[in-house]
Amino acid sequence: MIKTLIAATTMAAVVYAVAPAQAAHRHHVGVGCSGANFGKTEAAVEAMADNEVKFAAEKEVSLAQDAMLNNKWGACGEHLGKAAEASMAK
Repeated sequence: MIKTLIAATTMAAVVYAVAPAQAAHRHHVGVGCSGANFGKTEAAVEAMADNEVKFAAEKEVSLAQDAMLNNKWGACGEHLGKAAEASMAK
């Protein structure tokens, strides 16, 4: 019983220490996987000039849609975030 309590306390301490570091490590725009965010991101990508960055952003939107259809919400948000970031690049 005591070993289980110590293990749980240790795990909680590790998660508490690592979670903020991982959140700070992410450099792309945090975009949730929702219909509204898809609409905004797709509109921003469509408004971009035709170039390699736009084509990469369109691919990220496509990958986000595929991830959403497969219930992979984390991957969906990451791809959508990359597309949004690319649409804001100058």
